[in-house]
Amino acid sequence: MTTVVSPNADSIRILRLPQVCEVTGLCRSMIYQMEAELRFPQRVKIGTRAVGWVEKEVNAWLMRRIATSRQSNRAARERVEMHVARSGPTR
Repeated sequence: MTTVVSPNADSIRILRLPQVCEVTGLCRSMIYQMEAELRFPQRVKIGTRAVGWVEKEVNAWLMRRIATSRQSNRAARERVEMHVARSGPTR
């Protein structure tokens, strides 16, 4: 028998589009474009004409973006340092 654990009311929070824009720094069109490309969390229909995004999913997406950005920056720095080290001293 499978037990389904329903989350308590505090654990799920839905963000509306203006909140998602504010939290991510992205504009409306970019959010929809990235969602269509499956590069952003999918919206949830919360009413007849209303949608929102699960806050935890948006925050997880942000954390992944931050980690990816930091890894890219670190790799770029290492490439520059390696290039400088191979070039030898400058005059």
